[in-house]
Amino acid sequence: MNKGFRQSQAFLHTWSGLLLGWVLFLVFVAGTIAFYREGLNRWMRPELARVEQPAQVLAGAQRFLQHKAPHAKSWFIAMPTASAPGAQVFWVPKPRPGEPPRRRGRRDNQAVIGAAGEPVVARATRGGDFFYRFHFDLHYMPVLWARWIVGFATMMMLVAILSGIVTHKKIFKDFFMLRRGKGQRSWLDGHNATAVLGLPFHLMITYTGLVTLMAMLMPWAVVANYADGSRFTNAVFPEPHESAAADRPAPLVDLAAITRDAERRLGAPVGYIEVTHPGDAAARVLISQSPASMLSSRTPRLAYAGTTGALVWQSPVPGAAMVTAGAMIGLHAGRFADGWVRALYFLCGVAGSVMVASGMVLWTVKRREKLPDPARPYFGFRLVERLNVAVIGGFPLGIACMFWANRLLPLQMAGRAEWEIHCLFLAWAAAGLLAVLRRPAQVWPALFAATGGMLIALPAYNLVATSAGLAATLGRDGVLAGIDLALLLFGLAYLALAARVARHRPAARRLRADRAPASASTPAWEPAE
Repeated sequence: MNKGFRQSQAFLHTWSGLLLGWVLFLVFVAGTIAFYREGLNRWMRPELARVEQPAQVLAGAQRFLQHKAPHAKSWFIAMPTASAPGAQVFWVPKPRPGEPPRRRGRRDNQAVIGAAGEPVVARATRGGDFFYRFHFDLHYMPVLWARWIVGFATMMMLVAILSGIVTHKKIFKDFFMLRRGKGQRSWLDGHNATAVLGLPFHLMITYTGLVTLMAMLMPWAVVANYADGSRFTNAVFPEPHESAAADRPAPLVDLAAITRDAERRLGAPVGYIEVTHPGDAAARVLISQSPASMLSSRTPRLAYAGTTGALVWQSPVPGAAMVTAGAMIGLHAGRFADGWVRALYFLCGVAGSVMVASGMVLWTVKRREKLPDPARPYFGFRLVERLNVAVIGGFPLGIACMFWANRLLPLQMAGRAEWEIHCLFLAWAAAGLLAVLRRPAQVWPALFAATGGMLIALPAYNLVATSAGLAATLGRDGVLAGIDLALLLFGLAYLALAARVARHRPAARRLRADRAPASASTPAWEPAE
């Protein structure tokens, strides 16, 4: 391959990975955790028992909604599973004349129905859903801005992956070499190994991530073919004809009976139930197939008459384009995955996080030897170095603090769920301040050690302070036991990393005068081989 072209791709690989690498690290870490978001929803509510009889929970959800919101505009029920904390329900009240629209994110119109079929009082938390939303909506900023930032970062990630394949001509050979204690060479070996190990996954997750945002990032096809945006929405997400309320009271049929009929027709479990105009003669029940039962995220749906239980509508067979888009989004979310495939997703996500982190650190490692005065690096170098410490070292510490806040904040605290998240960002901000005030060589091991210690202490706390510790869950509840074991494993890894970084002593700087003629023709961004 032409050397000039490969060098140009090396430049592209370096800078496309660097400029938004910190955002990519956040997205990768949060997205990786989100593969187990339902399990985290349970783990962060240790008061809740495991669901053994979903039908009993559904019946309890219907009783609760009929008592709590009998005249609501609509109900929504997420069907419980063994990995979920119960049935999540919420309702939309009928708007009153002159009443302003309800603010998004309100918590007074939702509840959790536990394993016994009764509403449960559990600690308020966003649980694993926070990480799912954060990995594409970020936090503390308008959603549209966040999605543009994440979308642009994802495009840069795709460029970095493709250009990395081109520029590292020995990438597959280097995959089998992991040289320790060799400075820049060791960082490059680690970067190559995690990149090649999960290369198919990295390409898939990056490309399909762009597909999930395609209507926002590339709206021209929609604009060219649909003068009215609602027509596009109806074509992509077909809905039954919405009928107005009849204003005649009528009892709602048993939702469990409708669910059984829907599962028979669909040949798969039900995921979501929506009831419009409950308690009215015009009530409708919309059933959606579980996204865990198929690859595509565009699951089939059925509509039933709410008073008779008769089938009145079913979603049309999607076209090839919709099937393709649904499969891409389904691949990205991984909801179809069984336990083994989900574990593979998670491990590849960990490899992707390490790949991004090692690439960011490699940028500083490669350039340190070339600094005219290492004791006084230029501003850009200091900025990247401090941002690496703040993000790569600080964000995992913030996550550990969020988990501890989930355990220690008062159960009746106002705004408790949001304060868990605030604790993450406060700890992260403290880590960033420390990265500015102290030398990176001091801050790296301190942050890693603090993160490792906090993660290891969590399972110990669960063991003595909750009924969901390893002694109660090991061998009985794989979801909760698996999370505690993962915390132990990652805690030990962070402690080992802290010890390794603390012991590291940079090699004496080599004299480069005799290499000046050779290096003059080699760009600073040329990757080591």
